[in-house]
Amino acid sequence: MLTDRMEKITRIIQESVPGKQITLVHVIAAPIRAVYDSLGISHKGAIGILALTPYETAIIATDIAGKAADVEICFVDRFTGSVIFSGDLQSVETALKSIVDYFKTNLDFTVVPLTRS
Repeated sequence: MLTDRMEKITRIIQESVPGKQITLVHVIAAPIRAVYDSLGISHKGAIGILALTPYETAIIATDIAGKAADVEICFVDRFTGSVIFSGDLQSVETALKSIVDYFKTNLDFTVVPLTRS
């Protein structure tokens, strides 16, 4: 009887395997003061946010952002793939678009569209 019950049990094993992808590309066009304060960054302009896998590619994205536009790098974490930078709205959007274009074209990454709030 026990073997009959065991045969009916379906086991599902889920595993997260990061691929080559940018999973978040977002610009906060006009952040409220509390956002700047909670992040501990300067109160100036827009904020660009990225999430990437593999996580180490956050370093590449940060370099591209700094070369593409006049942005201030606020945070880069090669252990979580998170990147945050700030600047005027046009610069932040230019940096984000440059990163997405480079990763899609040169590194064959799957990317998501730029979103804005």
